[in-house]
Amino acid sequence: MDIPVERCHDGRTWPLAYRARAKARLEEPMSDSDLDLMVEKYHRALDAFVKGDPEQQKKLFSKRDDVTLANPLGPPARGSSAVEATMDRASSGLREGEPIRFERISGYVGTELAYIVEIEWARAKVGGSDEVSPIPLRVTTIFRREEGEWMVLHRHADPILSPRPIESIVQA
Repeated sequence: MDIPVERCHDGRTWPLAYRARAKARLEEPMSDSDLDLMVEKYHRALDAFVKGDPEQQKKLFSKRDDVTLANPLGPPARGSSAVEATMDRASSGLREGEPIRFERISGYVGTELAYIVEIEWARAKVGGSDEVSPIPLRVTTIFRREEGEWMVLHRHADPILSPRPIESIVQA
């Protein structure tokens, strides 16, 4: 019986079925129900955050030394206490806000790590203004399974939602 094979760049041959299985693993959609519940909690915690209360989100972040947060208001923070202080600063400028919607761009679930890429749409009163302002963010969140539960390991958010020329980021 002949098994279909392909020749690799190094001259070895592999059954074509190996490539199909590897590709299927790489393209595995998000389907972990525990992670879905975590993402739902995470989205609900944003409701309190845009009202000026970061406590619900703090509970969802890892307490380990390698936890990181990169928000659009300052440099990245590493470690639980620095991440929580960054959350306090960011939420202190928000009030009377609400999340509007979350647009999932991509996501992946592994056994120990998962990620989502989303556009978050919220609105809130910012600083001393009485006007409600839209707050759209491009967000990447990485989750890690810790003691059987998903926790946020890293969050990066920025306001870049449209193409920009390279000159827009060059510093003089």
